[in-house]
Amino acid sequence: MTVPIIDDDSLQDERIAKDVARATAGDRQAFEELYRVHVNRVFALCVRMTNDRGVAEELTQDVFVRAWQKLSLFRGDSAFGTWLHRLAVNVVLNARKTEGRDRKRFGGRDAEPEEEPIEWQLSARPVTPGLAMDLEQAIGMLPPGARKVFVLHDVEGYKHEEIAEQLAITTGGSKAQLHRARMLLRKALER
Repeated sequence: MTVPIIDDDSLQDERIAKDVARATAGDRQAFEELYRVHVNRVFALCVRMTNDRGVAEELTQDVFVRAWQKLSLFRGDSAFGTWLHRLAVNVVLNARKTEGRDRKRFGGRDAEPEEEPIEWQLSARPVTPGLAMDLEQAIGMLPPGARKVFVLHDVEGYKHEEIAEQLAITTGGSKAQLHRARMLLRKALER
């Protein structure tokens, strides 16, 4: 007699599906369990996209508030984690748009300021001889547009068409930003 092998991932998926159903019906404990399972991944995504842990913490909370509000819209066409990931990307991007509009309205600036060129940032940071630069630090030094496209494409696996739609840029612009990000990262990591 053979014993069927039960995959831990399938058990986790079953638990998540049950928690989603219970949370959709208003069960706060079920939603809390969904939060515990997914919070680290959502936070990591927010940190990579914003390069600011404080802002990422706030956005992570915003993601879960929005998830609670929109849980009834989750149809189950994809995994809950995938739906939540897409929601997180949208929350971060919307926050950036709002921040840019507020900056225009109250700060008198015409557009979101680009960070200092990466060449200046690298020379201004003390670098211990013999130590390679950490990839996360290098990603954090990318200009905002290049960083967003790099994270969405190379880290999160989105296609250029999806990125273009999310960031309201052209597909060519997405490809150009990705190329720019990769060149800047290569230069930063060779030091």
